[in-house]
Amino acid sequence: MGAMETSLLAEEFASSSLRDIQQKAKAIAEAVAAPRAQEVDELQVWPAPTMDALGKAGLLGLHVPKRLGGLGQGLMGLIAVTEQLGQACSSSSMCFGMHSVGTAVIAAKSTPHHEAAYLSAIAKGEHITTLALSETGSGVHFYLPNTELRQTENGYEVSGTKQWVTNAGHAHSYVVSCKSADDDAQYGEFTCVVVDADSPGCHLQNAWGGFGMRGNDSRPVRFENAPVSETGLLGNEGDQIWYVFEVVAPYFLTAMAGTYLGIAQAAFDIAVARVRTREYLPMQESLADAPVIQYKIAELWSTVEQARQMVYRAARLGDASDP
Repeated sequence: MGAMETSLLAEEFASSSLRDIQQKAKAIAEAVAAPRAQEVDELQVWPAPTMDALGKAGLLGLHVPKRLGGLGQGLMGLIAVTEQLGQACSSSSMCFGMHSVGTAVIAAKSTPHHEAAYLSAIAKGEHITTLALSETGSGVHFYLPNTELRQTENGYEVSGTKQWVTNAGHAHSYVVSCKSADDDAQYGEFTCVVVDADSPGCHLQNAWGGFGMRGNDSRPVRFENAPVSETGLLGNEGDQIWYVFEVVAPYFLTAMAGTYLGIAQAAFDIAVARVRTREYLPMQESLADAPVIQYKIAELWSTVEQARQMVYRAARLGDASDP
């Protein structure tokens, strides 16, 4: 990225509501998330205080349209928040990120029912949603689900098991990808629906104890003929291509990029603090005085900053509908 483009991006960020959003996220990250990060990770505790604070600040409604009380933000807003949270508590950033992607999917082709039942409550900080896309054996191919959607007299039924559902034990709703149970359904077709967490036939499985980000309450969710009304359908049946490329992928990747950027910045800060305080007593010098260490620190800084410029540029272009 050239110096002029970097300057323009900085001006755009400073002159918009993004600056206010970033500052709110930073305040919550420092005051609420960071002091609890060790406990969250070591004890595998879902970061409820941080999510509550994000809700009270209106940040859970990041992707809810302004007319419904939300902030009406896109990918730039998502990067601004997840980067700050990622520096303080990676689990908190992951929990917020998956809620945000779920919100974006609901909002993308929302109906009056979705707006009243989900988006307005999300904007008020009263509702947490999340993605339920991954399945055993599918890896990154979340667009090839085995979970089935069957039409009934009153709407639909969902049957199948989703893996690694972040926020699973605390979300009020799940954005679920399903394939049609019809015999004539095309391979690769899937439909997105919103399933309420308290629906009959919706069962939580044992939490997954990961290595790092242990507080995100990631676990399987099993759906056994879980009822979904016709109004729970997102878009039209078979809208898979549109949702994958226009909503799920860009928002999911942006949430991940912001979180990992925050982690990288935190790791860099730890490295800098270490070399500044590590002293060779006989020579009365610190590691920071060594030219080779200074060079390595500069390399680390440039790597982190290159990533930051890249993800913010990608988010800005994405918000401008640049392919």
